[in-house]
Amino acid sequence: MKKITLYIIYSLFAFISISIYAQNEYKKVKGYRIDGDELVFTFDKRDYDRVTSDTHGSIHDFQDLDIKNVVVSGKFNNWSKKQWRMTKIDDNIYELRKNIQDFSDELSWEFKFVVNNNYWAEPSKKDLNITQAKKNGHPLNVYNLKMYTVAYPDNQGNMTFNLPGHTEADKVILSGSFNKWNEHIYEMNKTEDGWVLTLQIKPGEYQYKFIVDGEWMEDPINPNKTLNEYQGYNSIINIKKQINFVLNGYLNADKVILSGSFNNWSENDYIMEKTTNGWKYTILLSAGKHHYKFIVNDAWVLDPSNSVIEYDYNGNINSVCMVK
Repeated sequence: MKKITLYIIYSLFAFISISIYAQNEYKKVKGYRIDGDELVFTFDKRDYDRVTSDTHGSIHDFQDLDIKNVVVSGKFNNWSKKQWRMTKIDDNIYELRKNIQDFSDELSWEFKFVVNNNYWAEPSKKDLNITQAKKNGHPLNVYNLKMYTVAYPDNQGNMTFNLPGHTEADKVILSGSFNKWNEHIYEMNKTEDGWVLTLQIKPGEYQYKFIVDGEWMEDPINPNKTLNEYQGYNSIINIKKQINFVLNGYLNADKVILSGSFNNWSENDYIMEKTTNGWKYTILLSAGKHHYKFIVNDAWVLDPSNSVIEYDYNGNINSVCMVK
């Protein structure tokens, strides 16, 4: 009987802990979440107390509104009050799904929700992903929500940050150039040996640090670092993307080489693998533009399946691979 009672108490404690954790996570990032390849805007009317009239600038009690529609408005759609209409999920929640690739041009975006095409829902100052709104460069008395699409928490992501030790700390934050050095939004998870957080990050080079109970520190297990403006050091990571180069046909060739700006135009390093349809080679590439060609039995060949070509500084025409 005692074991059963203890099990029930433990289960209840675990459930409460998970519930509190979920609530805290919800408070950290308001207004959106990442679901696979989609960015899901989420509006919950229970999160808002005030709205600002677009026509008069007056502030109203949110509870007085009769909601007929909700629209997502931000820098990504020129702050349109009509275009991105949300779908009603239940009495409180509205959602809109967009492909995350549509937001790849900028590191972060500001946005808000518009009710009935006229009333701007005002986030609370307690929300962590907010920034003061500006008009023509001048700060306003209201705030916008902010989202980051270059990097976001994902247990199946491509980069895991580990900070060993510091188990006595109450909170550790991961902050870097991938989230404009936000000091709140990426809280790390405590383990028996330290702290960990996995992110999905777009290819590129980034600087970062850990904030341990308010104290900034570089990554002690990453030797790559650079001097910052405070005469300290930021840690550096270079996120690469797996790229599959494929050359169809040429099945009678004895050997095919992949050569490009990424391997100093080596004519020997990247020997492609023969397949039933042609040849292939997979490598990890940094973000940016890469020139390349195939060498088929010592003859240099453009990629016939890639229409993007460009001259190099020596007047040669090369195929172009853009990684982003």
